[in-house]
Amino acid sequence: MSKFTIPEKVLYVCTGSKCGKRGGKDMYKLAKSYIKHYHGNTEMEVIETECTDRCKYAPICSIQPGNTWLKEYHAKDVLKLMDLIE
Repeated sequence: MSKFTIPEKVLYVCTGSKCGKRGGKDMYKLAKSYIKHYHGNTEMEVIETECTDRCKYAPICSIQPGNTWLKEYHAKDVLKLMDLIE
């Protein structure tokens, strides 16, 4: 049985219909790769969500804890924020 770990911080990236078309799917892949290559074994995890029901602001992502939400973001803004919250 593998060890179940709970990360200190989580980036939730919406990849639902509108968010996915407006960059959510690409952001999810980029964030996963970024964490793996630049932060190694950190206490942050990236999780793909299907829909946050905030389609008119697509794409959407959220960083927890802290309840930080980003709307209509650019990938560089998300990556910069990921570095700041570590």
